[in-house]
Amino acid sequence: MSETEENLPSERETAHEGALAKADNPFADPGLPPHEHRVQDIDERAAKRSERTVAFLFVVSMLATVAFIASYVAIPIDKIVYIFPIGHVSGLNFALGLTLGVALFCIGAGAVHWARTLMSDEEVADERHPIAAAPEVKAKVLADFADGARESQFGRRKLIRNTMFGALALVPLSGVVLLRDLGPLPEKKLRTTGWKKGIRLVNQSTNLPLRPEDIAVGSLTFAKPEGLEESDEEFNEKIAKDALMLVRIQPQNIKDKHELAWSHEGIVAYSKICTHVGCPISLYEQQTHHVLCPCHQSTFDLSDGGRVIFGPAGHALPQLHITVKDGFLEAASGFAEPVGPSFWERG
Repeated sequence: MSETEENLPSERETAHEGALAKADNPFADPGLPPHEHRVQDIDERAAKRSERTVAFLFVVSMLATVAFIASYVAIPIDKIVYIFPIGHVSGLNFALGLTLGVALFCIGAGAVHWARTLMSDEEVADERHPIAAAPEVKAKVLADFADGARESQFGRRKLIRNTMFGALALVPLSGVVLLRDLGPLPEKKLRTTGWKKGIRLVNQSTNLPLRPEDIAVGSLTFAKPEGLEESDEEFNEKIAKDALMLVRIQPQNIKDKHELAWSHEGIVAYSKICTHVGCPISLYEQQTHHVLCPCHQSTFDLSDGGRVIFGPAGHALPQLHITVKDGFLEAASGFAEPVGPSFWERG
């Protein structure tokens, strides 16, 4: 046995002393184990290898994000491919899932490898302190933050920092690109309907052109443009804007002069589409000339320009200018404003 070993306490003596300390104070702080240095802490070449590994993962993430966008643009939505052992799947969905998964995984793997090999892993014990921070505590926090920034080598490892910024900046582009799948751009479709000058009003129930005498006082009649048939492929899309409701009100009971000018013998035509979220209006109270949307109880006064008198709707119902030609009701023009709910470009 060497002289150094002779000076070290024996295992039995150490255990005995530990037992005495535990007997004296069973809740004594055992302290932290000695810190073991990693190879990257003592070998700069190993640290450089870790740095390049992290940077490589971040670069792969950037390439995967670019591949995600390229796949979205280039691969047809109806393309089917065979992937073993999954089988036949959508080529677009497989490419999007694979590239986005790789992009996110590489960012996470790079961050974990960075933390485990380059950031400081030395444990530090800190005493508990009151919730209210004293000035010296604030100064200590700032100092700890500066120490953490220095120990993370964020400023020193520029390759990691720059590639991480690139990966984090590109990943959100995946979500932005997916917004294009919300549907085709509306262009001016929301501003126009199938109504224009000379289009006859057709009863939506009987599919027959409407005459003024078909509209009785106190009744609510639903109409559609002539030529729009339920068998049409785009019927549901078009009727969602073209649906019309007609009521006959005594001319002296119409309060709005513009409404009276656009009516015919007390017959007024308004869009059936609620201006809140686009539900079809179907309830009419003949004594008050109010119509009610059954979805959220928005109430409109058809004797006063279709204005909102109750509920969450944001603006009045658009009125259709009608006239009579050859004994049948027809539109004298299209709607002067967009029908249905508000949208960003409506103004």
